[in-house]
Order: sequence, then structure tokens, then C-alpha cells
Amino acid sequence: MLILEKNDPVPKDRYLIGGANNLLISPTPPPLMMLGKDFAFIEEKDGMLVIGAAMPTGRIVSYAKRHDIAGFEFCAKLPGTLGGMLAMNAGVKNYEIFNILHSIEIDGTWIPKTKIKYGYRYANLGGIATAAKFKMQKGFDQVLLKTLLELRNNQPGEPSAGSAFKNPPGDHAGRLIEAVGLKGTKRGNMQWSEIHANFLVNLGGGTYEDANTLLMLAKEKVKNHYGITLEEEIRHL
Repeated sequence: MLILEKNDPVPKDRYLIGGANNLLISPTPPPLMMLGKDFAFIEEKDGMLVIGAAMPTGRIVSYAKRHDIAGFEFCAKLPGTLGGMLAMNAGVKNYEIFNILHSIEIDGTWIPKTKIKYGYRYANLGGIATAAKFKMQKGFDQVLLKTLLELRNNQPGEPSAGSAFKNPPGDHAGRLIEAVGLKGTKRGNMQWSEIHANFLVNLGGGTYEDANTLLMLAKEKVKNHYGITLEEEIRHL
């Protein structure tokens, strides 16, 4: 694993990962790299909050709360780093990182949000994101924070890669997986969670092959029963 620091040349043959919280790593992954501590910063400049892509989401929420900055409440308990959130337009319910985003530094150039193609759990960054800017607004919402945290009470405590599938329009992936009888189903030490069916949890020593088998099984059953093609939120490497 290569750790990239500022002023280092950026290799073209490596795959950048954030906190690796939505990844399934195969036995033969591509060469990987992560942003180092130089990219974990928060600073206020010209009415903007500038955040390094390696900044953990928990620290972003803590900063926003401490300085009474609105808009980042939904990041609470979303694992990983800002870079990972940007790469997949992460969020909770209707709250997504691109909703509050101003621009992203990609390959050393600041690109406005309007020039980036993005959507539900998707963003085409087209390069290495190292920082992002957000317009600062006062008023951290403690009530909203509590409400969003309560939404996460039904998520499993075991290690997982987060939500396995994106919610299809007008429905929920967890409901569909449960409806086809897969909630709690195991392969080896991987399991569709008994708490929330859209979470693929590792009970200890689970393998990529077992995880992929369960993903394919869920896709097949949901497609056969409901005619819905589930789209993975988890990324494979």
C-alpha cells in the first residue's frame, strides 16, 4: 500500500482508496494507494470551509459542531473519509455530500460541482480528489443530528462494507433482500445481517468469494421475484 503525501508524484498505475469502508478486496487487487496525513486538514478561508480528502468524517462533524457550522450533521457515523464520500456522493436519506459541496480539487485543479457528473451514490471525479470546498453557513442542528443518528440504530455492529446495494427507485434494497428470504443467510463466515438485510457482515474470517456469492444470490433472487436489478453500492477491487 502506497501512502501519498503532498508533493509526491502521483502514480498512474495505482487505485486510490479512502477508508476502504465500501470495498470488497479480491485475492488479486490492483496496486493500491491512500492519501497521507498531509491531506487530513480543515481550514476556513474566504467564507469557505476547505477540507482535505483524507479527513475522517467523524472529525468533520466534530469540527462543524464545535464551530456551529450547518450542513454536516448527516456525516455522523458515516464511516471513512471525505474523499470516499466525494467518490460515491455518500449520504443518508435525502442528505448527500454533493448537496452542500462547492468544488473539489482534482489532480491539483479546483473543479466546481456544476462541472462534475454525479447522482445517487455516484460521482465521476475523473482523477485524484485531494480536497473540497463548502460554503460556510452557521447553525449546526443538534435535533437533526439526533434524528439522523437514530436512523442508524437498526444497523449491525459487526464489521461490514456498509450498504451492499443502492435502493432502487421507490423501494429499499433491504426490504427486497428480506422479502426473498435471504435475511440472515450465511456463506462461510459472511452473512446477510439479521438486523438489516442490506448489510453484508463479516462474522470473522469471511472471504471475498463468500461475500460475492451472497451478492450474486441476492441479485438473482430479487430479479427473479420482482424483476428489479439491484445495483451494488459496494465496490470490488
